[in-house]
Amino acid sequence: MPPEIAITTSAFGADGVRTQGQAAWLDLIAAAGATQVEIRAELFTDTPDFAALGAAIQAAGLGCVYSVPLELWPDAGAALSPRLPEAIAEARLLGADTLKVSLGHYRAAADLSALGSLLRDGGPQLLVENDQTAQGGRVEPLRAFIQAVRAAGLPIGLTFDVGNWRWQDEDPLQAARLLGGDVRYLHCKAVRRRAGGLHAVPPEAADLLAWQSLMVHFPTGLRRAIEFPLMGADLLAETRRQVAALRTFDSQQREERQHG
Repeated sequence: MPPEIAITTSAFGADGVRTQGQAAWLDLIAAAGATQVEIRAELFTDTPDFAALGAAIQAAGLGCVYSVPLELWPDAGAALSPRLPEAIAEARLLGADTLKVSLGHYRAAADLSALGSLLRDGGPQLLVENDQTAQGGRVEPLRAFIQAVRAAGLPIGLTFDVGNWRWQDEDPLQAARLLGGDVRYLHCKAVRRRAGGLHAVPPEAADLLAWQSLMVHFPTGLRRAIEFPLMGADLLAETRRQVAALRTFDSQQREERQHG
């Protein structure tokens, strides 16, 4: 089975997506050969009809990941985010099988029972992503969290954003070695330093090679997502090309494991 490929709606440019709505990109995503759309909560300009959007996603033949910019623990020593139950409900209305959030100010003493209660009724799977912050974008807090989650038997995994590690000067390869077994979703974007700081950009050959070196540390067939800008005179052709590039990782990963 070829791996699932998701495309984040933000890849088409935040301004255009906010103007046209996220449903406007579904047919292009499907035509490009992707299997999933990642809906971004921050790109809604008003309260959406989640059920209608979910029906449109299903009609396009796509699965859904729902990304919400919330930290599980918004403040050090504080309770679990009050936004989380609402985000879970929205994900269910969308038909999303995955809800992606950030860690926030996790501490070893944090009570995970409230988190477990919210996840008792089944999907979506909750995945915690390394973001660009000091509290949620470094390996050690994420490692401590996922170890506690495993000990508590909670159905939570990780989203591994290859580019976000750069914001905290973390080594993606070391992160893959330490966290790879718990990764369920791979966010792909190249990062370059330009005026004003770091920016996500489309990958070059060297980026693809570096990403491939990480794959042996992840589960085979890992779902992966395009989160870099997609643009060009022929947007469909460019999107198809990038989808195909992400799929090549899987065959190379199998070869490495067979000969490793």
